[in-house]
Amino acid sequence: MSLYLYEFVPARTDRDGVAALLVEIDKAAAGTGGELIESQVTGAHDRVYAVLSADRAESLAELTAARLAEAASVTGPDPVRLVGAELEQLRAARPRAGYLVEWDLPAELDMDTYLARKKAKAPRYADVPEVSFLRTYVREDMVKCLCFYDAPDEDTVRRGRAAVDTPIDRLHALDPSVTDR
Repeated sequence: MSLYLYEFVPARTDRDGVAALLVEIDKAAAGTGGELIESQVTGAHDRVYAVLSADRAESLAELTAARLAEAASVTGPDPVRLVGAELEQLRAARPRAGYLVEWDLPAELDMDTYLARKKAKAPRYADVPEVSFLRTYVREDMVKCLCFYDAPDEDTVRRGRAAVDTPIDRLHALDPSVTDR
């Protein structure tokens, strides 16, 4: 099975609207033989990031704004690679993150260079022990990556990113109280 990233804009940006959207996403994925691996919701409830597994992207055809009443718009499926965590551990624990960093990857960066750079710089997170890097999803087309962190505040996430010399294009506080299960 492969992993796919979706970005949803909920039709209703309150906790109930997002919860209803997550139920729709889960049902649509399961109905097509896929699985909702995880979802993360921004603190403003204006964006939902969901990672699903499926045999192929075409099998997730039900996940469109036209078919999901609770979605105003849908971006995806974009094939992604999970970095920094094991899929089985993620399935078992469903760890919630406090912050999401989006990095629009430079056009000249390829996957092998990205992975080597990440591996070489990861030990530098020890310089900022109050931030925990949890995992990254890197789009296979190398357009961007999503990095998830547990930290007490945005400034700590920024210090963690500075320690590994990696930019932040967008930083989102997440609402861990909205779950996908």
